[in-house]
Amino acid sequence: MSSIPSQPDSVAAPRLLEQVRGRIRFKHYSIRTEQAYLDWIRRFIRHFGKRHPKDMGAKEVQEFLTHLAVVGRVAASTQNQAKSALLFLYREVLEVQLPWLDDVEAARTPKRLPVVLTSAEVMAVLARLEGSHGLIARLLYGTGLRIMECLRLRVKDVVFERGEILVRDGKGFKDRVTMLPASVAAALREHMERVRELHRQDLAAGHGEVHLPYALDRKYPAAGREWMWQYIFPSANLSVDPRSGVVRRHHLQDQTVQRAVKVAVRAAGIDKPATPHTLRHSFATHLLEGGYDIRTVQELLGHSDVKTTMIYTHVLNRGGRGVVSPIDRMGLA
Repeated sequence: MSSIPSQPDSVAAPRLLEQVRGRIRFKHYSIRTEQAYLDWIRRFIRHFGKRHPKDMGAKEVQEFLTHLAVVGRVAASTQNQAKSALLFLYREVLEVQLPWLDDVEAARTPKRLPVVLTSAEVMAVLARLEGSHGLIARLLYGTGLRIMECLRLRVKDVVFERGEILVRDGKGFKDRVTMLPASVAAALREHMERVRELHRQDLAAGHGEVHLPYALDRKYPAAGREWMWQYIFPSANLSVDPRSGVVRRHHLQDQTVQRAVKVAVRAAGIDKPATPHTLRHSFATHLLEGGYDIRTVQELLGHSDVKTTMIYTHVLNRGGRGVVSPIDRMGLA
């Protein structure tokens, strides 16, 4: 078998990674997926002395995934992400149909019940969050949005007149509609007015352009500076777009929201490993507790399969299936 030269900057590996990057962007995968896939492919190549993936097969893939689990002791979700990256490499870039890759056993992710806050705990957390972080947290709990769905919202996605939020390209590249809570609408309007003033300042300084999806910037060169395309939760600083090199104002980083929620949970004295995603879990659980049917909750959450939504029935106040225990009917104190 031929091998890639062992010097740090081999010719073949960067060329292959550029092909991977190009294919990922052609398929409109997110920048995070791009970074993760490239990292796993690099690690795969380095693990076998920089041999070219075309010179390897089922044995090497199995060995690499096993190494991650046994030596690296990575989580099942991490191992499955590595497998997805290698699957993408062979099928989409090298255009090699390898039936054996389907037979490589994926690590089983343990089925764990989600962490859910009570209504009182949610109120305690929200009371300790201010500014943009507080508004984002209220939206997460009030709409069931995932954190990145919230941070990627653009001006055009909020329809105040109809009380709707349009979620574009959610998980699985699916669009959906969820409600805009009436109690959040006024604060969101005021926030967006402040963001609009920031956008005016950016335009006056020669900036004001935002990233557009699906190469719309080539079709509509001026659209990136229009108000309707701006992020509702922009970053405080301008930054260089890693794909285009253009200086833009991106949306807030999710890590800042994660940290703010963690601090609020600790300050509220809540002994649960709650995160921003916990607010989404709490949204679903509290809707079911309020008597809404599971199909409605499924649609609001954007789940493809109702079985995914069913997990919230296991964390309701009255047990796994809403059953009242016979001991509770005895009236024992």
